[in-house]
Amino acid sequence: MSNWLVDKLIPSIMRSEVKKSSIPEGLWHKCPSCEAVLYRPELEKSLNVCPKCQHHMRISARNRLNIFLDLEGREEIGAELEPVDRLKFRDSKKYKDRLSAAQKQTGEKDALVAMQGTLIGLPIVACAFEFSFMGGSMGAVVGERFVRAANVALEKRCSLICFSASGGARMQEALVSLMQMAKTSAVLARLREEGLPFISVLTDPVYGGVSASLAMLGDLIIAEPKALIGFAGPRVIEQTVREKLPEGFQRSEFLLEHGAIDMIIPRNELRPRLSRVLAQLQGLPTPVLPISLAKEAEPDELEPLTKENEAPISE
Repeated sequence: MSNWLVDKLIPSIMRSEVKKSSIPEGLWHKCPSCEAVLYRPELEKSLNVCPKCQHHMRISARNRLNIFLDLEGREEIGAELEPVDRLKFRDSKKYKDRLSAAQKQTGEKDALVAMQGTLIGLPIVACAFEFSFMGGSMGAVVGERFVRAANVALEKRCSLICFSASGGARMQEALVSLMQMAKTSAVLARLREEGLPFISVLTDPVYGGVSASLAMLGDLIIAEPKALIGFAGPRVIEQTVREKLPEGFQRSEFLLEHGAIDMIIPRNELRPRLSRVLAQLQGLPTPVLPISLAKEAEPDELEPLTKENEAPISE
C-alpha cells in the first residue's frame, strides 16, 4: 500500500498542482451584474462591456482616453501637477497617507487625466476621472487640470470632452475643493462664449460636487447605459423623504426619460457617433469612419443636424 501511495498517488497530485500553478492569475473575470465568467482578453476587446448582459464595467481614466482618442498625436496636459496637503488634514488617516496609497494603487498623481489629441482626425481635448483614486473626488489638482484642458481647447479652437466618474468634492481639501466647482464652471462659460462645444459623458457613478458643476454643464450630456447619476445617493434621499424611490431611480435611463440628459450611448459607439456630432456642431467636414467604426454608428447619427435638433453651443 505504501508503495502505491509513494509511486502513484503522490506524483499524480504533484503533477496536478504544477498544472494549476501554470495558469496565469487574472485570466478570468466575473461580471458583477450577471456573474458570467469572462475571458479577460476577450473582455478587454469588448472595452470592458460584458458580452452576455452588456453591463458596462468601470475602466481606468488613462485606459478610457487610450481607447477613445486616436493613437497618434496624444499629449498629456498638466501631468506635472501633484496634490499638496495644505491643511494637514487628518480623519482616521492622514490625507498625505491616503494620497500615497491612491497613487500607488492607480499609478496616477490625482483623480483626473487630461490629453489633447484627435478623434477620427478631429482635433479635441479630452479628460477623464479616475474613480479608483479616492473615489474620483475633485480637489485642487483635478480642478486645475480641467481648467488647463479647457484653456488648450480655447487656444486650439476645438471641442472639450469630459468623462466623469466621481463621488464629488474632496472633503480633505475643504473649501479649496469646493472652489473647484466655481473654477471649472467659469472656464466652461468661456468655452460657451467662444462657441466651442463641451461634451459631458457621464459614467458610473457621478455624484456630489462634480454632478453639481461641470458634469451637468455640457452642451450635450451623454451617459453610458445604467450609470448612477445624482447629487445625493438614493439611500440618503430615501431616509430624508421617508418614501420608497421609483424603480431605476438615478440610473441614466431614468434621467433620459425625465429630460435630465440628452442621450445614452454604449461605450463601443462613442467614437463614431461623437465624431459625427462634433463635426456638425463646429461646421467641419464629416470625418471618414473606418469600416470597423462605421458599423457602430446608428443611422440617425449620420443625418445632418437641423436647427430643431442641434445642441445649443452659445446663447
